[in-house]
Parts: sequence; structure tokens; C-alpha cells
Amino acid sequence: MKRDGHKENRKADAGAAASGSNASEPTAQAAFASYAAPLVSDAIAYANAVRDDPSPEALHKLRVSLRRLRSLWWAFAPLLEKGENTRQRALYKYLATAAGKTRDWDILIELIRHEDSGAGSVAPTLEKARGDALTTSRETLTNADVKHLLRDALTSASTDINTAHERVPLRKFANKRVAASERSLMKRAKRARHAKRSNYAAFHDVRKAGKKLRYLLEFFEPVLSGSHKRTLKRLKQVQKRFGTLNDIVASEVLLRDNAGLFAGSGDAADVLQWLHKERKRRMRSAAGLLRKL
Repeated sequence: MKRDGHKENRKADAGAAASGSNASEPTAQAAFASYAAPLVSDAIAYANAVRDDPSPEALHKLRVSLRRLRSLWWAFAPLLEKGENTRQRALYKYLATAAGKTRDWDILIELIRHEDSGAGSVAPTLEKARGDALTTSRETLTNADVKHLLRDALTSASTDINTAHERVPLRKFANKRVAASERSLMKRAKRARHAKRSNYAAFHDVRKAGKKLRYLLEFFEPVLSGSHKRTLKRLKQVQKRFGTLNDIVASEVLLRDNAGLFAGSGDAADVLQWLHKERKRRMRSAAGLLRKL
């Protein structure tokens, strides 16, 4: 789990490869591997670490790396064969979901531990459920053979992108894809602003669109026109506030879906009541931020 120490160096290397030192402007096709290969390496390393490290942080890093891969593949979708791109993005989602099933229990346990939610006797049951989920997550990731799946996906995408005769300037391509992602975010934010307060799905769509735009800005920042620092700062605010809302909603759903584990427990009912109140409070907070987008 020491790969984070080299994150900034890898980012600088990718930016240098993308910007290029030659007089000719780099192409999106030529730059793809410099973006994708480090992300694939990270995801493989985190998947391997999950086998030995049961901590919430290991699973979180794996899920984030897979989400970043999905966003990168979305960014390069215009240069990829549609069917293959759809399958590869579905693969990243499947693997992230496998890790996420354990991560959801981690979030619920963390919320109960740090908030006055009346956890009481449910804590041991939550820990056992988390352990069972971790076993399933590990089995799924091991059986999926993440290393070969991701390397094959990278090879396939690289071959697909570089067989095209037409070449697209990277700067033009990056600006266009970021603009498309920004439009998507604004469209979803508008929809959420006019949605009923109980319509969490609209808020969740904003969170996903904001996260994708943030990843694209981080990928392409060295070659984009103009400065995007203010946008990145605002997106981090959105991600933080909407992320805390998502944690509450996901935890409430998880607890209700597993009600049988807590049959007869008054503490579980207390936790659900607390989560319900928190969801309303954080929905109001998220709605307030939406008006500033």
C-alpha cells in the first residue's frame, strides 16, 4: 500500500507525456496509455492489498481507483469502439461494487461509532456482517482475476485507440470532453434543484456527475485551456457535502435491507430513527449548496 507515495510523480509524468516536449502537439491517442497505465497499476495493487489488509482504507482506495478508471474510459469513449467501451466500464463498476459491499458496512459502523446514534447492542452484529461481506468481496475479487482483467482491458483499449487513422490534438480533445462533463453536471444540478426534497436519486446523480468532472480535470489539468482551480475547489465541496449525504442514505438502506439481523433490537430502531433525521438534515445542506452551482 505504498503506491500513494508516488502519486504526484506519476501525475507529473503523465502531464509531461501529455504536454510533450516536441514542437508537434501531442494527440489524444498517443497520450491515452500515459493516463490509463498508472490507474490500472494502482487498481491491481489495491486489489492485491485487499487480500491481506482488511482495513476500510484498503477497500476505499480500490473502489476509488476503479471509479477513476471508469471516468477515464468515459473521457476517451469517442475514440473507443462503443460496445467494448461499455463492457469495460461495466467491468470496473462490477469490481467496484464487489469492494463496495464491504465498504458500506464500514461506513455504517463509522457513523455509529462517531455519532450519538444509540448503537448499543447492534455493534457486534454489524462487525460480524462486515466480516461476512469482506469474505465475499475477497472471493469475488480473487475469482475475477483482477490483474489479468485490467491488463487485458488496457491492451484492448490501447489497440483500439491507436488503430484509428485520424488523430485528435490532445488539448482540443480534453477541452471538449471536460466541457461535455460540465454540461452533464449542470443539467443534473438543475434537475435536482427542481426535484422534490425526497428525491434522493436526483441528488445522487449530481454527486456522480461532479465526481466524474473532478477526475477529468485532475487527469487533463496540464493541457486544459485556462485555470480550473476554482472549479476544482467547488467540486470538492460538492463531493464532501453530497458524499456525507450518500453515506447516510446508503447506511439507512443497508440497515433496512438487513433488518432480519437485528430482529427484536430496540437499538436498531433507534439507529434507523437517527439516520432518518440525519438524512433530512443533510438533504437540506446539499440543497443549499446546489443553489450555488
